[in-house]
Amino acid sequence: MMYAVGMSDSEAVPLIARRFRGFLPVVVDVETGGFHARKDALLEIAAVTLQMDAAGRLSRLATHACHVEPFEGANPDPQALAFTGIDPYHPFRMAKPEREALDIIFRAVRKLVMQTRCSRAILVGHNPSFDLGFLQAAVQRTGIKRNPFHMFSTFDTATLAGLAYGQTVLARATQAAGIGWDESLAHSAIYDAERTADLFCMIVNQWQTLGGFQMPEPESVEEESG
Repeated sequence: MMYAVGMSDSEAVPLIARRFRGFLPVVVDVETGGFHARKDALLEIAAVTLQMDAAGRLSRLATHACHVEPFEGANPDPQALAFTGIDPYHPFRMAKPEREALDIIFRAVRKLVMQTRCSRAILVGHNPSFDLGFLQAAVQRTGIKRNPFHMFSTFDTATLAGLAYGQTVLARATQAAGIGWDESLAHSAIYDAERTADLFCMIVNQWQTLGGFQMPEPESVEEESG
């Protein structure tokens, strides 16, 4: 399937739409009540949107995040909860139902996809199959029809960091990149997503500086399956 993003003769496709074949990279991190996307609860979700300047350099734009109520029948894993330190039923979490939380995140992503003239968002994550799996399971549970993210394509910062810095663990990769890491703030969706976004931007920007990518000329942006 192919989607075309139209443009008038007087409008240029923004650089970020030309950089990734029409995909808008959005960094996502989830914190969960276990490792099984269909049985365990989505407890936190954060999405960091990115922007690109006139020189083609990426940076963080905004962070959108929600605490999420466990869905009915979710199976909490005590070991996973101990690891994240999350109490799913703590009243001060101000958690939202899954559908409401996803609507907040997806609304912001869809708006930026349109503003940047991209065809679809693509999830950026550190080992993103985990994040995408929980996101898709929540979409299926809630019956959301307009998921802005590509169904299976992702950008994996674990792989990119292994190439760029010889490190695949997020904490070690950010330290190798000179970004820094605060273990006391780790395992929150916002913190992990923002550090992952910084890591992704740094790798893309360094590759750009080294001349590894030549920005294509403005044209209509098309997305093909895969």
